[in-house]
Amino acid sequence: MTPAWPVVLVTGVGAAGGSRAAAAALACAGSEPDRASLLVDLDSGRAARPALIATAAARELEERLAIHLPQAAVASRGQICRLTLPTEPNGLDGVGAALPAVRDSVAVIHLPPRALQATLGDPRIRPTAVLLRADLAADRALTALAVRDLIERELRVAVLKRPPGWLAARRALLGGLPGRYDGIPARVRERLLGDDVPPRI
Repeated sequence: MTPAWPVVLVTGVGAAGGSRAAAAALACAGSEPDRASLLVDLDSGRAARPALIATAAARELEERLAIHLPQAAVASRGQICRLTLPTEPNGLDGVGAALPAVRDSVAVIHLPPRALQATLGDPRIRPTAVLLRADLAADRALTALAVRDLIERELRVAVLKRPPGWLAARRALLGGLPGRYDGIPARVRERLLGDDVPPRI
């Protein structure tokens, strides 16, 4: 069964940095005032704190997730809700439990490269797209192999050649409200999120 709304995996290739900021920016791009996106972080050293400013939709999603995952670190931040889970041993169990609570919202899952294959194979997650943050000068061949494998799985795939800039990254990680620039090129947003999510202006 395919999710009604996008479930996007975001990871890095090789030593490329900036995948967490890219995941946050994509979650912000998929949010609307009345519908918060979920950002799941499976590769974080510490849990995010709730922000002083959060939309009503983000707080509502935080409350739903707190019911489904009472032991998890959940925080509404700006226009998104961020869920921090350990990569191992049971991070995917947490993702599987969280997704039903998201309902009609975009879910963006940031994960380390080593967890990508296990996540793709988990029937509870059923991603619709994958964003790879890659430095093609260093990892072109590895990136090409990864893209080919993902396309064979019938997933939408995009490669982000440069990480979001410092300001865009900070704003995205704080759940920044929509602006002229959210750190993800329009063509990448449209490919990963589909036609249901309007572009940010």
